[in-house]
Amino acid sequence: MARQLASAEELNSWSPGTLPGLLGVSIIDVGEGRVTGEMPVRPDLLAPNGYLHAASVVGLADTVSGYGTRANLPDGARGFTTIELKANFLGTALEGVLDCEATLQHGGKTTQVWDASVTDRASGRTIALFRCTQMILYPRS
Repeated sequence: MARQLASAEELNSWSPGTLPGLLGVSIIDVGEGRVTGEMPVRPDLLAPNGYLHAASVVGLADTVSGYGTRANLPDGARGFTTIELKANFLGTALEGVLDCEATLQHGGKTTQVWDASVTDRASGRTIALFRCTQMILYPRS
């Protein structure tokens, strides 16, 4: 399937003024069916209990997966929307940087399924496993 592959620079240009920008998500590398990104852990991304907020981790994984979808849209598509997501939390981080790698598991004409792994850069421990399904949008005729 032909794809409209976007660059990391292009994807990062969408973040200012949006949730990915607020979270501090940066896309590091983009490839056919694969995207990597990172997010620094900051005190304002923690929950009131002092641990990393689940929504911060989901925000990172969903952004990297979503930008992967955008970077790998089929020819003729105009965009996408998330129709399902799931996360399993396996650990936490209180400081440092989180890395995320998202990989395309299914790249159909109407849907894409992405898996992402979020890890603590310092320890290499997996923080979360994530899966989302994206519906591909086409211009109305």
